[in-house]
Amino acid sequence: MKTYLGKMRGERTPRPRVGWQDACWSWLGAFSGMALICWLSAEWLSQQLLIVGSFGATSVLIYAAPESPFAQPSHVLFGSVLSACVGVGCYQLLGATPLSMALAVSLSILVMQLTHTVHPPGAAAALIAVAGGASVHQLGWWYPLIPIGAGCIVMLVVAILINNLARHRRYPRYW
Repeated sequence: MKTYLGKMRGERTPRPRVGWQDACWSWLGAFSGMALICWLSAEWLSQQLLIVGSFGATSVLIYAAPESPFAQPSHVLFGSVLSACVGVGCYQLLGATPLSMALAVSLSILVMQLTHTVHPPGAAAALIAVAGGASVHQLGWWYPLIPIGAGCIVMLVVAILINNLARHRRYPRYW
């Protein structure tokens, strides 16, 4: 029992500091990516839902932690789209119930792990498919493509362009 409880203390590990220049690059990428998605949503796809809450978390990964495996393009795109499909399926079968929400998140994690595309915001995309309300439910099986797939592609293009402007950044690490 002592060993088990001892694991909960964590370890004293030095955490790297982020310099102001790196923080500014992250800000520029996140602002540019979200601004483009918001502009497309308002001006071009005004009849479609394009802004989804999971995009905020995706922005943190691809702009502030671009070296993370969770931030790599295959993880961002396929992890999100597959998870959104799981969420839509759960909603279609069980409606917007607590069981459906729990299954959407847990099954999306399972699918992402089995396909080697783990992207934490993907689980949020699955949950939004179930709990997102009428505007999301009306999209049905389009939800994984628009807004999830299209939004991820827009953010990835911006991440590739912005992250590689900085001399010390390289994105992606792999596809």
